[in-house]
Amino acid sequence: LTRAMIAAVERQAPPKRGLVRPKLRYAHQGGINPPRIIIHGNALDRVPASYQRYLEGYFRKAFELVGTPLAIEFRTGRNPYAKKKR
Repeated sequence: LTRAMIAAVERQAPPKRGLVRPKLRYAHQGGINPPRIIIHGNALDRVPASYQRYLEGYFRKAFELVGTPLAIEFRTGRNPYAKKKR
């Protein structure tokens, strides 16, 4: 799944929103029925719905999932420096 996600990002990178471009790090399977793909990375809350549909279509075509509902979930890691005082 990670290789397919990297190929999709190389073909069409996620659009920049503000100063930050979302970084998609890796993907893995999160469920079977319906198939769920979980994508980890940074700034994933800034991925627009149109790019989510692009990824869904890319995964459908790459894994021949015609007619099967596909759920894509984005997870962002926590910032270890968020609560650190200066």
